[in-house]
Amino acid sequence: MSQVENNQKGPTGLRITVLGLTFLFSFPALYLIWRNFTESGDPFGLLGTQRILGPLWRSISLALAVSATTAVLGTTLAWLTNRTDLSGRKIWRFILPVPLVFPTFIGAAAFIRTMNPGGLINRMLSGVGIEPAIEMRGFFGAWLVLTLFCYPYVYLPVAGRLRQLPRSLEENARVLGQRPHQILSRVVLPQISSVITAGTLLVFLYTISDFGAVQLMRYDTLARSIYTSQLGNQSVALALSLILLVLAGIIVTTERFFSRINFTTNETLVGEPTQYSLGKWRLPALGFVIFTVLLSIGAPLLALGNWATDGLIRTTRGGSPLTIDADQVWESTWNTFSISVIAGLVTVAAILPIAYLTARYKSRVGNIAHSVVIATFALPGILIALAMRFWTLQSDWAYDLVNNTKVLLVFSYAVRFGSLAIGVVLLAVSFVPKRLHDAGKILGAKRVSRLLRIDLPIMAPGLGAAAGLVILSTMKELPITLLISPLGFSTLSTRIFSSFEEAFVAEAGIMALILIGLSAVLTWFLVIRKAEHI
Repeated sequence: MSQVENNQKGPTGLRITVLGLTFLFSFPALYLIWRNFTESGDPFGLLGTQRILGPLWRSISLALAVSATTAVLGTTLAWLTNRTDLSGRKIWRFILPVPLVFPTFIGAAAFIRTMNPGGLINRMLSGVGIEPAIEMRGFFGAWLVLTLFCYPYVYLPVAGRLRQLPRSLEENARVLGQRPHQILSRVVLPQISSVITAGTLLVFLYTISDFGAVQLMRYDTLARSIYTSQLGNQSVALALSLILLVLAGIIVTTERFFSRINFTTNETLVGEPTQYSLGKWRLPALGFVIFTVLLSIGAPLLALGNWATDGLIRTTRGGSPLTIDADQVWESTWNTFSISVIAGLVTVAAILPIAYLTARYKSRVGNIAHSVVIATFALPGILIALAMRFWTLQSDWAYDLVNNTKVLLVFSYAVRFGSLAIGVVLLAVSFVPKRLHDAGKILGAKRVSRLLRIDLPIMAPGLGAAAGLVILSTMKELPITLLISPLGFSTLSTRIFSSFEEAFVAEAGIMALILIGLSAVLTWFLVIRKAEHI
């Protein structure tokens, strides 16, 4: 019975539903491509102009610089904390992924106000007679911020791979007279090169699609140029979006290729991985880790705390009072939490039929839908927002139906983060024993009854984890919310961004600490804790 069901194409209703979902997930990208070659004019004619080439070059140069430094930084930190006798390495393993909880625009805001003239660091240095000439703007500022908050994308997979390497490979090399640095270069690096490359490409994609950090740093990349052009020059915005879409697609395709590369051996890891003695480098290595933690975690938290406390002290001392009140904070916090939960539930509900058709029935339609959802990973948030904004403005019925509604916002979140959920949902569906499902069918239980009584209770932990990943990402999302959220609707991300842009740094600090706290809880349960068990 199981084999028969496995070979079916799947119920007709399920296949039709999945086809509809496939179209919805692909709609933003298809719409941008269609607009580029119809109403907007000639996108290829704009390729040779400075308005296109300039942002393209700046995006690529920034992405290359950030990718290179995160590859070195993430790999070095993973090696030190997992394969050496570094002091406190078990503690550092939990601390080093923490930058994941910081949205990049919050990190950028913290560094700008801390290190620029008049900032906290500058005031401290001036107090001891040092007049620094630090300017956290442009390429340098964007590079530093994105490096500090993106290195965990390399660190986590490399750390996991290092803990999985068979120790016999290194022991054999040691017996043959290889020195530690030779073992590292000739044995270890070839075994972890695929995860380094995959993580680095992920950072490259994140960098070219980042909006918040480059906007605050005033560095004109593709994402920022799209944002600034979308009102005044739609043809340029659409042409830029097409370039960003193609570039992101190439990067995702390459990243997926390297992610599938597995170095297999006949050896099994027994006991703890080989540990190397740092010797005289132990103290400098510890200093390097501490410096990284202070710069990527300590400095932003210090800045945000300073803003918040300064605002509160100013208010109590009769100075210029804070313009924010408890009701506004609660409203933004509730909006962030509620819309994120709704987005998480809607995304999982949309992904579940695709996962069923793919895992349970091995359907070609399901495989196509799965590929489309994975491909949306290459769709930066600003492109989804641009597509939805232009679509509602150009279509009368869409404008009347979904413009200025949360429906459009939730749909955009689902498209943006569906790729994060589908892998977990597929595993959840695969965990349901076929024999239980078949037994229920033999006993006469209808398909809906089997879903509610058998499948969902077993899948619940996996579906919850998938929803959690979407919730975590939605809470920190900025460009989609900025461009298409309903009037009067603000999340913590948008209020932090606008408060900083308007120089209300105390208000920005208070709300940023709330957002980081919420993000930290989810990141702990969904990423950091599980990463230790890879």
